[in-house]
Amino acid sequence: MTSSELQEQLNLKALNLLKEDADKIEKLIEVQMENLATRYCPLYEEVLDTQMYGFSRQVDYAIRVGLIQETVGRQILSRLERNLASLYEAMNNRQQ
Repeated sequence: MTSSELQEQLNLKALNLLKEDADKIEKLIEVQMENLATRYCPLYEEVLDTQMYGFSRQVDYAIRVGLIQETVGRQILSRLERNLASLYEAMNNRQQ
């Protein structure tokens, strides 16, 4: 295996791991959206915020070491941030 093949394999593995982590956060958001009509849990909001912060650090690290392109990392983060913003908007509308 050449070094460029190894690098490509590492890049792909990093991207797949980030996508798996993003999917887990996405599922947390979906669960909260589904349960929004029945309850609001500030602790769940804290967990989501903590997960998003940690994930953003992972993406930043992967970009800085050259495992993924910056545009790809920002796209993944952007999608999660939009979904999280939708959740917070729905929670705010429910509280009013």
